[in-house]
Amino acid sequence: MAIEVIGTKGDRYDEILTERALGLIERLHREYDDRRQALLDRRTGRIAAISGGASLGFLPETKDIREDPEWRVAPAAPGLVDRRVEITGPTDRKMTINALNSGAKVWLADQEDANTPTWENVVGGQLNLLDAITRQIDFSTDAKSYALKPDAELATIVVRPRGWHLPEKHILVDGQPVSGSLVDFALYFVACGQLQLDRGQGPYFYLPKMESHLEARLWNDVFVTAQEALGIPRGTIRATVLIETYPAAFEMEEILYELREHSAGLNAGRWDYMFSVIKTHRDRGAEFQLPDRNSVTMTVPFMRAYTELLVRTCHKRGAHAIGGMAAFIPSKDPAVNEQAFAKVQADKTREAGDGFDGSWVAHPGMVETCRAVFDAVLGDNPNQVTKLREDVEVTAEQLLNVAATPGEVTEAGLRNNISVALQYLAAWLEGTGAVGIFNLMEDAATAEISRSQIWQWRKNGVVLDTGDTITTDLVERLADEEINALPESLRYQSARALFLEVALADEYVDFLTLPAYDRFA
Repeated sequence: MAIEVIGTKGDRYDEILTERALGLIERLHREYDDRRQALLDRRTGRIAAISGGASLGFLPETKDIREDPEWRVAPAAPGLVDRRVEITGPTDRKMTINALNSGAKVWLADQEDANTPTWENVVGGQLNLLDAITRQIDFSTDAKSYALKPDAELATIVVRPRGWHLPEKHILVDGQPVSGSLVDFALYFVACGQLQLDRGQGPYFYLPKMESHLEARLWNDVFVTAQEALGIPRGTIRATVLIETYPAAFEMEEILYELREHSAGLNAGRWDYMFSVIKTHRDRGAEFQLPDRNSVTMTVPFMRAYTELLVRTCHKRGAHAIGGMAAFIPSKDPAVNEQAFAKVQADKTREAGDGFDGSWVAHPGMVETCRAVFDAVLGDNPNQVTKLREDVEVTAEQLLNVAATPGEVTEAGLRNNISVALQYLAAWLEGTGAVGIFNLMEDAATAEISRSQIWQWRKNGVVLDTGDTITTDLVERLADEEINALPESLRYQSARALFLEVALADEYVDFLTLPAYDRFA
């Protein structure tokens, strides 16, 4: 094989980095990497067109797909019929056990935004998934031991691989890094796909960061090839797509169509969606400028249109619609807890009432709150896919109506963005991708919206509520002040350098995880 693993060898890595797995990675790379690169170039071309005055909209060339009343996605697969509560988190050993034991119906085993893609995390996470499926997993600290509950119904595992844009530099084909997406997918599919089938479920995935139905078509072709290569029946793989980019919101129906034999529905990825709003229209001035991120709720017009359209689209095609993240984590402060649980309950009540079939939480302590809300709406029904929401008619203009978002840009909001980004990036650079900050579980999406807002505000010369204009000097000064307010402030210097590099760059950096990943050997 012309495939080469240059990552260090660790204990039991040979159980994941098998000849069969590496052979599949090589095949997928050779068959599909040119298409992947072309689709990434297509993203760049679309941004350039929008910067020049073009507008997003529903595609005229796919109108027949949207208007065809007949097609449906595949019926829900075993373990994915009832998804009323889904918990998200990285694939470290402790989280794997806690998520599976949490009482949630589904665990999004995250190798993307909640994971730092160090080589150890990439391979070690796959080993943890393998051990979990074979019930060989445990974990101990000096204070506590963790193990799977015997004879309990565990959450269904759904793996989120990295997005199409991210490389895996520890595996090379002909000397070139391969796609992180294909590595994460292939390693899990080969190690665990048949094992999951033997358990009565299957290899299931969450697909992130896609910007068009053509990218969904690429995933579908990868699935077909992989199933054929391993002799697994076509349609065994199921995938839920995160609608978390602005362009994808205009192609929801087409994305379901491309994946229809492998589709498990769509999810509303709220933080990345706001990040994408800025990213897509970064050169369009104040028209697409957002106020303080914590003031952009799911009920503002453009976010409301997005979620309503998602439920309508999914149920029209027989697919599950999964709601957004409740990032709150339990606190030792009773007053903070009371407020957090009230917000989660209100958020999930809105989603269940709108027709979502389930929703996300970030901590086991929030599972019961989410489940109680959906139990009240669903009763004994596993989902509400039959709630068609034919009352919903969403226009392109409504999806694009960012200007109607109420709120202002404040110094407190700017400081919060800076502090959260610095704290998150410091942890990310040390190998941890899911971080509790200010009673919220944060991942890379939060850092992306934080730094993107600062980039946008500075470029637009936004004036804060204090009367100060956001400038490079102001951001640098506040970054120093926020670092000095944190314990062990020296720990944040590398994070500061990375944060300022992406927040204050002349040219917008598409993903902060790319320069961050370059900092690893």
